Amino acid sequence: MAEDTIAAIATAIGESGINIIRLSGSSAIDILDKIFVPTKGKSIRDYPVRRLTHGRIRDPQTKKDIDEVLAVYMKAPYTYTAEDVAEIDCHGGIVPTRKILELTLRYGARMAEPGEFTKRAFLNGRIDLAQAEAVIDLIRAKTDKGFDVAFHQLEGNLSNRVKTIRDQILDLVAHIAVSIDFPDEDIEEITYQEIEEQAQDIHQKITKLLDTADTGRIIREGIHTVIIGKPNVGKSSLLNALLRESRAIVTEVPGTTRDVIEEFVNIRGIPLKIVDTAGIRETEDQVEKLGVQRSKELFNKADLIIFVINASEPLSEEDWEIIELISEKQAIVLLNKTDLPMKIEEEEIRKVIPGKKIIKTSLVEGIGLEALEDAIAEMIYGGAVQQNETFLVTNTRHKHALEKAKESIGDAIHAVQAGMPFDLIEIDVKDTWEYLGEITGDTASEDIINAIFANFCLGK
Repeated sequence: MAEDTIAAIATAIGESGINIIRLSGSSAIDILDKIFVPTKGKSIRDYPVRRLTHGRIRDPQTKKDIDEVLAVYMKAPYTYTAEDVAEIDCHGGIVPTRKILELTLRYGARMAEPGEFTKRAFLNGRIDLAQAEAVIDLIRAKTDKGFDVAFHQLEGNLSNRVKTIRDQILDLVAHIAVSIDFPDEDIEEITYQEIEEQAQDIHQKITKLLDTADTGRIIREGIHTVIIGKPNVGKSSLLNALLRESRAIVTEVPGTTRDVIEEFVNIRGIPLKIVDTAGIRETEDQVEKLGVQRSKELFNKADLIIFVINASEPLSEEDWEIIELISEKQAIVLLNKTDLPMKIEEEEIRKVIPGKKIIKTSLVEGIGLEALEDAIAEMIYGGAVQQNETFLVTNTRHKHALEKAKESIGDAIHAVQAGMPFDLIEIDVKDTWEYLGEITGDTASEDIINAIFANFCLGK
């Protein structure tokens, strides 16, 4: 445990009902005792652990009361950081919060670094690195699905699976080591076949974890979705329909949307960062021209394209230009305005852009939206991941570690099949164990650990 005591404001700065100042470390309770005067009794220590106590924060030098507060202290190791912790709930204004924080610093605490409370929880063994990263995901979750996945990771879902595989690898390493170090002893040696069977099983388990990674990343970070099409085909109507509100201006005048509009929308637990772009067409209007240029730039960065076509008109030059652009992209095509006489048939589009999901919609009548949401969910959850799955690998760092582990155990399998010496096979198996340890923090470098906690906010 750290020798010093840290302090920070644990709530967002600004006007609110309350703000919380948090302390952690060996002097946390002593510092609270110096500046907190209970309404009844002489000391916070006169009150039981974990009991909110009414009183005032008083400057010991001036004897001046700073604020009316509630205070609580908790004893190690049963705290968030596994250290002594104290918290002060004050009125939610900038001035009292700042003054109380300054008092804690004056009487022995130092300002916490970003994420240092969670970092201490990790260093003190209360949580591992994967669980610590889940704290960020909980805070940043944009959907219930994202929250559920992060919560299960915080409870150790991923960590336990990784630990089980690492234990299996350690057992395999031990058997290989015995065969290397004691070849003449009366000990049953492991065979190439047994090593390969164990390695194949480990390979399959790592692969199963990796199969969830792409979907997990989307659940965690969202999928960058761009609505594209020529002017006046219904792009803004689609955005409004997905948001269930009138976010974008909709008129019969082409070119109404001159800049991009970005919003987050939740579709079946999938967070979509959805962008309504300016209609792609040739124009002399300088403002609209800039919007068209930006639309094309966003198009190139998108994870998913929703291409909206006015099905009541024949394909135009602008439509054909977009058709060329999306041929190599992951895209869903909407044949919109089907409430009007159709001039474009589904088969016509299927011939020029094969393999794309095509949905008929009438956004003014609300037709086709459910089919669009089904298509997006199927695209994201398709394959090995089920929509109700609460275990997903969501972190890019974890994915990279799993990829390296899979490669190493694959090398071990090839070495076994080639009849390589046991000591060379052992190296690849140990590397697999090391890479998996990076996920939980058992073998992560100090630089990796520091970089992770630098992404946290102060007070967490």
